[in-house]
Amino acid sequence: MKITDLITLDRINCDNSAQSKKKVLEALSALLVSESSDISEEGIFESLINRERLGSTGLGHGVALPHARLPGRKTAIGAFIKLKQSIDFDAIDNLPTDLLFCLLVPDHFTDEHLEILAQLAKIFSNEAFCDKLRASNTEEQLLQLLIDQSNNQNTD
Repeated sequence: MKITDLITLDRINCDNSAQSKKKVLEALSALLVSESSDISEEGIFESLINRERLGSTGLGHGVALPHARLPGRKTAIGAFIKLKQSIDFDAIDNLPTDLLFCLLVPDHFTDEHLEILAQLAKIFSNEAFCDKLRASNTEEQLLQLLIDQSNNQNTD
């Protein structure tokens, strides 16, 4: 599955002003529910919080990949937020986080879930790509960068 199959312009937020892990997870939940009437914002948030309790999804270098499995979902979806100011996300390197790609997958997506997370981790481990995301000023610019990076990833 290509990362671009997961994301739409409506699920991207540039320069979000959330100042805590809880607030950014709430913002991601709102983005994810915007196109999905089969799930609730509260249900998404609870799933993300429960996953974070198992261990932080902060990868380090300012990037986090919050994710959760939800019963009843038929497809995987994603949302992306670039924060105005970095926040503490309990990342493995103890550095603050400002780039968050959130993933929701159906309960039965076991292998697919891990494959998508591996793709995301590889994409977001590219420092130059993350710098371009941080320099972006609009949701449209962020989407185009995600599309370009995803396409480059699939040709490697």
